[in-house]
Amino acid sequence: QVQLVESGGGLVQAGGSLRLSCAASGSIFRLNAMGWYRQAPGKQRELVARITSGGSTNYADSVKGRFTISRDNAKNTVNLQMNNLKPADTGVYYCNADLWSIGSSHLSSYWGQGTQVTVSS
Repeated sequence: QVQLVESGGGLVQAGGSLRLSCAASGSIFRLNAMGWYRQAPGKQRELVARITSGGSTNYADSVKGRFTISRDNAKNTVNLQMNNLKPADTGVYYCNADLWSIGSSHLSSYWGQGTQVTVSS
């Protein structure tokens, strides 16, 4: 079994900052790409930022220059530093990891339970 546990969500005023963290644990052989997605009420889940095992990153256009994704391969963690937050950033943020489990040759995708981010105007 593999678990992804997120932390760091909350309520913040526009222009403020939050830092999300996600820790992967369990029967992990090797982590591949990790990322953050978000889902606003009534909307589809969308990519916010993603980082490969080698450190290459990509961001949604709406967060470029404001959000920074990073990871610690030794600790199996991924973080999302969110600055200059806007009300449009409100939503449930989900951690995602593509990984090989111990004893499996398949690359599988796992999701965290989600953490709420609310930005007030």
